[in-house]
Amino acid sequence: MICAGLDAGSRTIVLVMLGSRALDSVILDAGVNPLRRCQELLSDRSYDRLVVTGYSRHLVAPEVDGEAVSEIRAYAVGARHLYPDCRTVIDVGGQDTKAILLSDGGEVQKFEMNDRCAAGTGKFLEVMANTLEVTIGDLGELALSASNVVKINSLCTVFAESEVVSLMSRGKESSAIALALHDAIATRITGMVRRIGPRQRIVFAGGGALNKCLHQLLSEKLGIEVKVPHDPQIVGAFGAALLPEQSVSHLAQSRGYSVSEKQGKDGFRLSISPPRK
Repeated sequence: MICAGLDAGSRTIVLVMLGSRALDSVILDAGVNPLRRCQELLSDRSYDRLVVTGYSRHLVAPEVDGEAVSEIRAYAVGARHLYPDCRTVIDVGGQDTKAILLSDGGEVQKFEMNDRCAAGTGKFLEVMANTLEVTIGDLGELALSASNVVKINSLCTVFAESEVVSLMSRGKESSAIALALHDAIATRITGMVRRIGPRQRIVFAGGGALNKCLHQLLSEKLGIEVKVPHDPQIVGAFGAALLPEQSVSHLAQSRGYSVSEKQGKDGFRLSISPPRK
């Protein structure tokens, strides 16, 4: 069975294909028409099941014959599969930030979500990068190079942008301003994580996890090593692609079948054996 997981995010679209062959993943900009971008991405691919997650999932899923699932569930499944001892997931996406607590068995127990304000999200970082005239990919490295410290008093995107412009006009170094922005974001995310009662291991996923400064500050403020997967942007789509196999596994086990999973060079496979008579 070939399972496709599609993360239709606000800034990027991620497709993960799982089957008898190696895992295949594609990452694209969402653009101004995410539905069309998703349709084009899927048009030349064959699969048996499609699960859609992400910011635009309810728009996309009905149009591509997919099943819509929440990002919280998809990221929980993806992170847990990559790290079987994962108990806490942090996801910093384009439009929201999530902190998710998992049970010993990997089920979602509690979560905090910031989806009413851009503060602490990828969009906030993008706006600040533009204000500092650097790319969002270089913003974290700029912050890590800071030798001085300044303070940002507001995390509202509009007021923070105004504050950044004011600091620049007073001759403050761009690197110090970038570090102050990252510190304010990390403090906000840390508060969300602490409200859910984090447990080790903590996995940091989503596009925000590509930011090395944010990763470092979160580890420092939480006092716990925060793990970032090799490809943090695909975790949600990966979890979505795993969900159909999880359903098959659960159904088989409920009927007395023995289910095991093997991971090799050809990808992930479920081995289902009939119950003993």
